[in-house]
Amino acid sequence: MRVVVAMSGGVDSSVAAALLVEQGYDVVGIMLRLWSEGADMEAPAYAPAGQAPGRSNRCCTPQDTDLARRVADQLGIPFYLVNVADSFKRIVVDDFVRQYSAGQTPNPCIACNRHIRFGLLLNKALGLGAEKLATGHYARTGLLPNGQVQLLRGVDRNKDQSYVLSMLTQDKLRHVMFPLGELTKPQVRALAAQRKLPVAEKADSQDLCFLADGDYRGFLMRNAPEAARPGPIRDTSGRRLGQHHGLPFYTIGQRKGIGLAGPDALYVIALDVADNALIVGTANELGRQACHAAGMNYISGSAPTDPFQATAKIRYKAREAAVTVIPLPDSTAQVQFDEPQRDITPGQGIVFYAGEVVIGGGMIAPLDTETL
Repeated sequence: MRVVVAMSGGVDSSVAAALLVEQGYDVVGIMLRLWSEGADMEAPAYAPAGQAPGRSNRCCTPQDTDLARRVADQLGIPFYLVNVADSFKRIVVDDFVRQYSAGQTPNPCIACNRHIRFGLLLNKALGLGAEKLATGHYARTGLLPNGQVQLLRGVDRNKDQSYVLSMLTQDKLRHVMFPLGELTKPQVRALAAQRKLPVAEKADSQDLCFLADGDYRGFLMRNAPEAARPGPIRDTSGRRLGQHHGLPFYTIGQRKGIGLAGPDALYVIALDVADNALIVGTANELGRQACHAAGMNYISGSAPTDPFQATAKIRYKAREAAVTVIPLPDSTAQVQFDEPQRDITPGQGIVFYAGEVVIGGGMIAPLDTETL
């Protein structure tokens, strides 16, 4: 059976490819060339030794591409570099800018997985005659007697990436493989070292891949300067306390960087886009016990008709919280938390679990600032 492996030049995808080769699959490696801001900017007059001029997307630097090719050559598999920069810019990056401009805090990894990795790349894999697309995600799948595919957490809870895969549908899950789902990160690094892969000690990538310098504020200033307009800082009663630097520079629950001094610590409670106002309050005012989720995807393929209990994560690294989910029309849901949550942030994913099983997820909808 032919399997396409999404390669990145990192240890996870490289070990995934190696394991599949050893298991006898007909493996093809594909690396996606994503958009980088450097393509739209004047390159600097010089660059450090070994570094290409301009800025590179962190997921596909020249060094990463070279490493992926070296791994593919070592494994004896074909390797292709596919340019999806235009699609990535339009679907992921432009949406990132749009959501920040609308007072939300997006998670572009979810959009990338939905449309790019398990959209464009999956279609490319199927077009090459592959039956499966494999990635280095720490997640698992399970097959029920009725043929339904479940999405399960990865065994390594410290690396579990099921949160960013909650948008997968049954059609896509039938064509994906997660070779690392039963492994821990230390085990993966050990496997890479045993096979003398050149990526065995490579550090994991951090931050958003298209932010070459890791500075999302600078990125927004360059790409959406109209969204970074100063405006009033108000408390929850409407009293003006000061001036903010631009709503995209703040997120729900933020404490540092507000620029206000007082007897009590102040946190960002909400972003009022209509009035370009930053709403702040004390820790006691921060918690909310409910939110609305839009764009709900249920892994089973069908939405429940009745309310159900589950646990939920409101950010990738958030602790799970007990919830009651009330399915609503138009792929939406009302979510009631058993205990108030401090960091319910519009634009972030909310993902629901039943033990090891991912039920599904959606995006946290904007808050109604009039009710604060």
